Amino acid sequence: MPFINVKTNAKLSEAQKLAVENALSDAISLIPGKSDRYLMLAVEDGLSMMFHRDAQSPAAMVEVKIFGSAPKSAYEKLTAAICDVLSREAGVDGSGCYVKFEEVSLWGYDSFMF
Repeated sequence: MPFINVKTNAKLSEAQKLAVENALSDAISLIPGKSDRYLMLAVEDGLSMMFHRDAQSPAAMVEVKIFGSAPKSAYEKLTAAICDVLSREAGVDGSGCYVKFEEVSLWGYDSFMF
């Protein structure tokens, strides 16, 4: 039950959004036991964002929520993959990208709880 929410000030074409979504769908498998089967993903582009008092340079905030937990090493690998994807597909350098992870113990889906 992972959820990845990408917020960026970069303005992306539909092709770029799809490329980001597909690459992140592949990358989620870096977390043991996770796959794109239940992955929900959102990409919000063209937002007003400031990082280091700079509102002009490309920046991104990525939130990754997973049901359960994972080792720090898996989060490190996924962070590197996310930064690589955003650099390659959206022009957001890794130095302008934060990635926040949240481990969720209660997660509902299709009228029941996991």
